[in-house]
This record gives sequence, C-alpha cells and structure tokens, in this order.
Amino acid sequence: MKTSRKCRAMLAVGLNSVALVFSTTAFITTYWCEGTQKVPKPNCDKETKLNCINFNSTTATPNISKPNQVHYSWDTGDEKFVFRYFHTGIWYSCEENLNGIGEKCRKFIDLAPASERSVLWLSVISEVLYIVLLVVGFSLMCLELFHSNNVIDGLKLNAFAAVFTVLSGLLGMVAHVMYTQVFQVTVSLGPEDWRPDSWDYGWSFCLAWGSFTCCMAASVTTLNSYTKTVVEFRHKRKLFEQSLREEQMFVDREAVNYFRERSVQSVSSSVEVFADPTTRTIKSLMPETSLDLSEIPEVLGDDQC
Repeated sequence: MKTSRKCRAMLAVGLNSVALVFSTTAFITTYWCEGTQKVPKPNCDKETKLNCINFNSTTATPNISKPNQVHYSWDTGDEKFVFRYFHTGIWYSCEENLNGIGEKCRKFIDLAPASERSVLWLSVISEVLYIVLLVVGFSLMCLELFHSNNVIDGLKLNAFAAVFTVLSGLLGMVAHVMYTQVFQVTVSLGPEDWRPDSWDYGWSFCLAWGSFTCCMAASVTTLNSYTKTVVEFRHKRKLFEQSLREEQMFVDREAVNYFRERSVQSVSSSVEVFADPTTRTIKSLMPETSLDLSEIPEVLGDDQC
C-alpha cells in the first residue's frame, strides 16, 4: 500500500512540474500565434535590395530633388506586396523587419481593440493566478511526498494539493480561451498594417494547452490517490472491526460454556451430598426387625376380653 501510494504521489508531482514548466514558458514567449502579413514592398535603396520596388531609373533610388519626374515600376498586382512573417504572444507581437536585420515588436495590448483590452487583462491575471496555484500545488505535493511520515497528515496535504491543482487548471483554461478570443477579434479589427493574411497557432499555444492537460492529469492522480487511500483505510478498519467482533463473540461463547459446565458440576455435586444423609435417615427410621401382622389381632382380642 505504501509503495503504490508513493508511486502515485511521484506521478502527480511529475505531471505538476511539467505543467508548471510548460505554462511558464508559454507565458513569457511570443509564439502563441504566427503567420504572414501582406504588406506593400518598400522602395529599393542601398540597404534594401530584395523584396522591394525598383523604379526604372538610372539610380537605385528615385531622385527626390525632382518631384515632377515620373518613375515607373513593372511590379503589378501581388508583385507589389510582400508576405512578412510575424508571431504574437500575450505581451508582444513581433514581425519581420523588411528594411533591416532582426524583428520589430509592438505591445499586443496596443494592437487589440479598445473593447477587448479588459478581456486581455483578465486573461493575463488568470494566467498569473494559474501559475501561482500550480506552484502552491507543487509545493504541497512535494511536502506530502518527502516530509510527511504520518498518513493522516499526508491525506490532508493530498486533499489541499488536489483542490489547488483543480482550481489552477480551471483558471488556465479560462485564460487560454479569453486570449484566443481577443486574438481573433484583433485579427478582424486590429490595425491595418498588422492584420495577418494567414495565421495559425504556434508552439507556445500548444505548450499552454499541454500545461492544462498535465495540470488536470495531476489533479486527477492526486484525487485518485486520496480516494484510494481513504477506501483502503475504511476497508482495513472494517476488517479489523469484524475480526474484533468475531473474537469477542468467540470469547463470550467460551465464557458461557465454561460457566455452564461449572454450574452443572456444582449442581450435581450438591445433589450427591444431600442425597446420602437423607437415605440414611429414612433407613434409621425403619425398624430392624419387621412386625408379624398375625400377632396384632391376638393382642387386640385379649384386650377386648
């Protein structure tokens, strides 16, 4: 029993630790959603020579000193646009820098519509509480696993860890759903220079929901361990009470038989003791020589005469 209980506790601790790592990683990274944005090509210059519009002139750049000069471009239709890679998280949205090296990042809350910013803040608060409750549940599980020698204290810690883990899982689910809703609204109503042409969920989003799955698995494992331990204790208690009851009944039966035999023996000895003097008394009352009945009339006759 102790070994199986310890194995279940170790499994719950492992699942909770995985959920904690996944949730923290997803919270601080910016790959919840990623895709491409359709933006106009920039003008070609000395620094930008790829994915740009090259005007038909003797130089790579137009001569801005002659505003009346007409410049021609052979790019038509989609050739005037370029697809820029972007990725977005809870805090920032970063897109590829077409004019240089690296990325350009903006705060995601500045991109979200004003009507959705309160929902985004609720999502952030829920994510923080989700991680905090995961830490609390993880601490209680470790305390129950390594520092609890008393089974009753271990059951109490197990119950509290299960409650905190379940609450954290529910908060995490709510936070993920709210962020997904805010992002979808931002895709439709966000700034025109940011709206994606195509997008999909990234690995941070997968880590977030993987964290939720591990969290709920840890809570189920902890509740299972608690329930199974309680059932085992009740079963053992029932067996103990049943064996105690049977032992008591056996002792009572033996006592009854013992006193019954003692009472029968005492009664039989009493009968034997009182039976002998009575017999002797009766015998002593009887004469040793018997009378002859034929002599009685003769005596009576002489008296009458």
